[in-house]
Amino acid sequence: METGSPVSPGGAETTEAGPRWTGLPPGLLRMRRLLLVLWLAPAAVGTGLLLGLLVGPAWAAFALLPLAGIGWGWVLLGRNWRSWRYAERADDLLISRGVLWHEETVVPYGRMQLVEVTSGPFERRFGLAGVQLHTAAAATDAAIPGLDPAEAERLRDRLTELGEARSAGL
Repeated sequence: METGSPVSPGGAETTEAGPRWTGLPPGLLRMRRLLLVLWLAPAAVGTGLLLGLLVGPAWAAFALLPLAGIGWGWVLLGRNWRSWRYAERADDLLISRGVLWHEETVVPYGRMQLVEVTSGPFERRFGLAGVQLHTAAAATDAAIPGLDPAEAERLRDRLTELGEARSAGL
């Protein structure tokens, strides 16, 4: 994990310098970059062949546009991946993300109604799972994508346990 400080499996605690952040595993970045190449490389080949055969060889240079998109997307995906992090504190969960528009979501444990672990076919292939948090207010629903399945399940169990303990006083 490139971002944040290492966190013990028992959860992060707030230190004197602030919360201890955990970044996303590199498997999420690999998966997203592979999907980028799988979508844009055939577009480049198809564009080059169609324009080269139908209009002329000079027009086949437009096939470089999807290739430029791969290069640009490669860099942007890396920046986006590095921006995602989360921290477990005593009373709430912090989720931070965003490069140009930075968002930091604070989800109090007592407000959590449902914590789901999800994993689509590509995520399962790369050994990843996401955690989806649902609260009473739809605007504060949050998600953490691309976690290791064991970490996602640990986080789900911990958040559920803390949510039940905090909501008992309501």
